[in-house]
Amino acid sequence: MAKRDYYDVLGVSRGASAEEIKKAYRKKAKELHPDRNKDNPDAESQFKEANEAYDVLKDDTRKAAYDRFGHAAFEGGMGGGPRGGAHGYGQQGDFASAFSDVFEDLFGDFMGGRGGAGGRQRAQRGSDLRYNLRVTLEEAFSGVQKSITVPTSIACGACNGTGAEGGAEPETCPTCSGMGKVRAQQGFFTVERTCPTCGGLGQRIKNPCKSCHGAGRTEKERQLSVNIPAGVETGTRIRLAGEGEAGMRGGPSGDLYIFIEVREHALFQRDGVNLYCRVPVAMTAAVLGGDVEVPTIDGGRSKVKVPSGTQTGKQMRLRGKGMPALRGGGTGDMLIEVAVETPVNLTSRQKELLREFEQLSKDNNPEGSTFFSKVKNFWDGMKS
Repeated sequence: MAKRDYYDVLGVSRGASAEEIKKAYRKKAKELHPDRNKDNPDAESQFKEANEAYDVLKDDTRKAAYDRFGHAAFEGGMGGGPRGGAHGYGQQGDFASAFSDVFEDLFGDFMGGRGGAGGRQRAQRGSDLRYNLRVTLEEAFSGVQKSITVPTSIACGACNGTGAEGGAEPETCPTCSGMGKVRAQQGFFTVERTCPTCGGLGQRIKNPCKSCHGAGRTEKERQLSVNIPAGVETGTRIRLAGEGEAGMRGGPSGDLYIFIEVREHALFQRDGVNLYCRVPVAMTAAVLGGDVEVPTIDGGRSKVKVPSGTQTGKQMRLRGKGMPALRGGGTGDMLIEVAVETPVNLTSRQKELLREFEQLSKDNNPEGSTFFSKVKNFWDGMKS
């Protein structure tokens, strides 16, 4: 069976440009790929045919030979055209190269691409940095401005971040021609590796800057002022754009992420926007009732009325005395938890009065009476 004309296979005219041929091949490769045409028995052979056509037409020398002699240009030892199979699918060198090209064409944008003549960009974005910052609960309540020292890399002033002496522009790497990678043929496969000369940058510096040794950045500590908003919690993350590590050879700087840790407080425990404060109350005050003065996170004081007969664990709420919400939405409450305090180091007279009080108040402890009644029922049930 006679071979089809390569231009017909790709659906382009003989006067098509290299870009038009490449575009037509990409379209054909997508349409005919065997994985997308499992129900079409001819898809694989057509896919191979398109690969063969593109492998010839993408190369100026072979394309010129094909335009002059047709398929005969690659038969009988007349040149470096497709080898090994009727449609070139079994060839090792040229098909692997063609498939590598289309793979990169199809997925290059996804994976960063190889770029044009300039190859990979020599400029590289700097790394992001993390800084752990501890603040007090009072600072988290009101917000605060903190000055921090960040060890980081900054753009070299001597070369303006280019890495070259005097700020000169780097030259294209002669090893990879600016691609940032080199290819080596290993049997059927074409293996790509990072260029050993330029380290994948695509360019090299002929005269490295003496200050930064070609890196385009130097190590230095920086003082930064950070605004900590009111309402931050442990784990809150603040992003400072462009305040991270300087980019390589003029690339943009990374970001600085500040992670907040709020220290534990001696008086208050925090739960979201609410605060808890455990307040000891004298036994007599809990029995008779009265007022107790409690602190608030803003540095003020509030009087709380303790009802007569208050028990340990009772909670009372002070509305609006908690923490502010980080992004608006009001303020939480403060909950006062009563801890009835038992007196210690009593005098003989105090003990005597308490014994007298005990005799007179046997019926004044409803919770205790209820509990021991339940205990008696439990024991009676176990006996029966």
